[in-house]
Formats: sequence, C-alpha cells, structure tokens
Amino acid sequence: MRRLENKVVLITGGARGQGAAEADLFVKEGAKVVIGDISQEEGRKLIAKITENGGQAIFVHLNVVRTADWINAINEAIKTYEKLDVLINNAAIYSRNGVETTTEEEWDDIMDINVKGAFLGSRLAIPFMRSNGGGSIVNISSVGGLVGSPLGAAAYSASKGAIRLLTKSIAIQYAKNNIRCNSVHPGTIDTDMIKDAMDDPILYEDRRKRIPMLRIGSVEDVAYGVLYLASDESSFVTGAELIIDGGSVAR
Repeated sequence: MRRLENKVVLITGGARGQGAAEADLFVKEGAKVVIGDISQEEGRKLIAKITENGGQAIFVHLNVVRTADWINAINEAIKTYEKLDVLINNAAIYSRNGVETTTEEEWDDIMDINVKGAFLGSRLAIPFMRSNGGGSIVNISSVGGLVGSPLGAAAYSASKGAIRLLTKSIAIQYAKNNIRCNSVHPGTIDTDMIKDAMDDPILYEDRRKRIPMLRIGSVEDVAYGVLYLASDESSFVTGAELIIDGGSVAR
C-alpha cells in the first residue's frame, strides 16, 4: 500500500517550489491533494500535470491571511473528497532584512502570511479532523526558527520561531483527539525564494560551503520528510521538530 493511500491533503503555497514538490510526491503515494495558492495559473498547470498522470487533485484560490478563503478551501476539500486528513502549512514569504532595516509593513506582512496563515488554517481544520477521528498538521518552519541568522532575516526568523511553538501548543492541546502536529525546519533549499534572497552567486556559494554536507538541499529532500510526518508511519510523533539542513545547526 502507498504511504498516503486515500488520505486527503491540503497544501498551502502548493502551486510551486516546495509545496508543488510535496503535492507531486503525495499524489504518487496515493493522496488526494487540494492545492491552495494565490497563483491560479501555476496552480492549474500543476493540477493538469497531476491529473494527466492519473492523480487526484484540485486547486483552490487561497490567501492564507483571509478566513473566508480558508473556509472555502476546507469546504471544497470536504465537498470533493468528503474529509480532510492532513494540512501542510507551507505558504511563506522571506526577507533577509535585519532589525533596523525591516519596516513595520514588512514585519506585519511576514507575520501575517507565515504565522497567522498557519494559525487560521489549523484552527479551521481541527474540527474536521477531530470529527474524522484524527489527522496530521505539518507546519513548515525553518532552521531560522531555531538559531539566529547571520544574514539578518529578523522578521522571517521571528515568524518561524513562532511557528515552532504554535506547533507544540497544537500538539499538546489536541493529542487526545488523535491530531498530531509537527514542524519541519529546512535549511538552505534550492527554491526560487532562496535564489531571490541570495541573488549574489558569491553569497550562494559561501552558504553552500558552510553546509557540512557541502550541497544545497532539494525540494524533494524536504518533501520526503513532510511525507513521513503526514503518514501513519509517524503515528506516535507529535510536537517534534524535523531538521532537514545537511547538518548546519548540528555545529
């Protein structure tokens, strides 16, 4: 049996990058996937690719800071697939600005998308998971939520630290309902977000050399970790932190 056979998974920020890699892998593992994103064009292209290959997936427009969008996305999942087993809070934005160079507007935007988005999704998904006998919430944090960043990234690191403890709060409060919640902490991963943030090739190469495994991570590296936490293989794992960083924070 495939690892997510007949499970219904909602992935935020699922139209490209890390979210798209998760969607593609999960479908191959038997999941029915709901891809939530603000990018309709990219989302529908991914849906077409998945369905052409025999997978089951739908796209929903989802701005994670809007409660109405969340209600619609979850209702579409229930209407189409009759349940919701897994929520992957993947949507995020990044800035490497430090404390003095981060504006109030930038701080608020990052906190809204990275933290409020995960809170709203979890709050609204939990009742459906509870009525279904349980579920798994996976919050994508970062190594920036564990240690300080030499690049600055003040608001981003603060948001990912908040995700780490939100995860533990959900895990403790809903363990009795068989709802698990874990966080994933990627290091430097080869995504457009990281490429945009480190547009200087020298900076990018310096970051690679400082990773003990001497390579930048791939979106598939992260997707397989998320797959484990989404699946029943991790049925006794909750409130945990899965670090996927090539050994960077082990120093």
